Amino acid sequence: MSVPAIEPLLPAGRVIPVLVLDDPETALSVAEALVAGGLSVLEVTLRTPAALACAEKIARHLPQALVGLGTLTRPEQFAQARDAGAQFLVSPGLTPAVAEAALTTGLPYLPGIATVSEAMAAREYGFTELKFFPAMLNGGAAALKGMAPLLQDVRFCPTGGLTVASVPEMLALPNVFALGGSWLTPAAAVRERRWADIEALARAAVAAQPV
Repeated sequence: MSVPAIEPLLPAGRVIPVLVLDDPETALSVAEALVAGGLSVLEVTLRTPAALACAEKIARHLPQALVGLGTLTRPEQFAQARDAGAQFLVSPGLTPAVAEAALTTGLPYLPGIATVSEAMAAREYGFTELKFFPAMLNGGAAALKGMAPLLQDVRFCPTGGLTVASVPEMLALPNVFALGGSWLTPAAAVRERRWADIEALARAAVAAQPV
């Protein structure tokens, strides 16, 4: 079964905010600030009871955004994410049951890997765009450089422990097509509704991308 690719869907901004949201109205304001700052591909993590509702709210009311759902760890969550309007899916890891559920949705999917062996297993299912997670705990850019000659048909989206300072080095790697980060939406800024601060963080991430 062929797997749709995420990379062709990405606009100029190759930084993907990784969002933990627990209120749909707040979620829409956060998304609007990120899109205004130049980041329109958003991953809403399934870490709160309201995550599906938050993703659905953004997808319905902000057509400029490409909304994905992440932290999918159980097979039944994949259909729920698709039905909520997710346009791509992300997991922190991969199991046979999760792989089959992802393929059934027909949506682009980033399974998480941390080692060459895990990347090889993911590739056997047809997944050649992978989430490298947690990126910094597993060697960061140096690890991805080491994987490049071994997995020449695989491209990565590192996530976990990254900051705006990680953007230039990571996106300069030929086997990295995007990266994800939670630094773009600090909890205090969300709580205090400082949307201008979040927009500024998004603009800084876009500006840090290599030309």
